[in-house]
Amino acid sequence: QVQLVESGGGLVQAGDSLRVSCAASGRTFSTYAMGWFRQAPGKEREFVAAISWSGARTYYADYVKGRFTISRDNAKNTVYLEMNSLKPEDTAVYYCAARKNMLVVPITPGGYDYWGGGTQVTVSS
Repeated sequence: QVQLVESGGGLVQAGDSLRVSCAASGRTFSTYAMGWFRQAPGKEREFVAAISWSGARTYYADYVKGRFTISRDNAKNTVYLEMNSLKPEDTAVYYCAARKNMLVVPITPGGYDYWGGGTQVTVSS
């Protein structure tokens, strides 16, 4: 069992940068693949980025590629999402998720076992 808590969301202007974090409980964090998803009002939850247990493999949705960077610090049980050149369409609640099977890095919500409660990111134009 792992608990995930996101932080770092807020209100920013278009073009600004923001870093959101996800802190995980438990001693097995380093064996989990981690992902970031987002959900805007009235829309489905969508994939943003994912990272393997070691950090060696990363995956991004096309709409954030080149602007967002996912990283992790296993010593701190934390995964990060650095967001640059933010756009109003990036406005959403951002969720982190953990997958127990360290060999798989899913890019769909159904592939994850644990979820955080989310952090709101609002980008004004």
